[in-house]
Amino acid sequence: MKKNSTLGLILIAAGVLVAMKFLGLGHVIGWLVSLLFPVILLGLGYIGWRNGNRLIGGILAFIGAIMLLGKLSGLILALLAIGLIVWGVAKIKDNRSY
Repeated sequence: MKKNSTLGLILIAAGVLVAMKFLGLGHVIGWLVSLLFPVILLGLGYIGWRNGNRLIGGILAFIGAIMLLGKLSGLILALLAIGLIVWGVAKIKDNRSY
């Protein structure tokens, strides 16, 4: 990548971050950054597992997965609720006899 392209991408990213703050979406940035550490732990666990150090890799992956599950619990619960609603509507439609 050329120097001007890198600078352009940095300026675009900074502009998006500032625009998100003005639009009231600043909390999205914090939420995404909070997902970064558990994902890094999962990645390090995978690398450790793949390189033969299964104990350390497994521990890191387990800790990262538990942290990520805690961070995404609200989203998982919302998806579960939507799935249950869709399933219930499908069951009601199947029981009708025309």
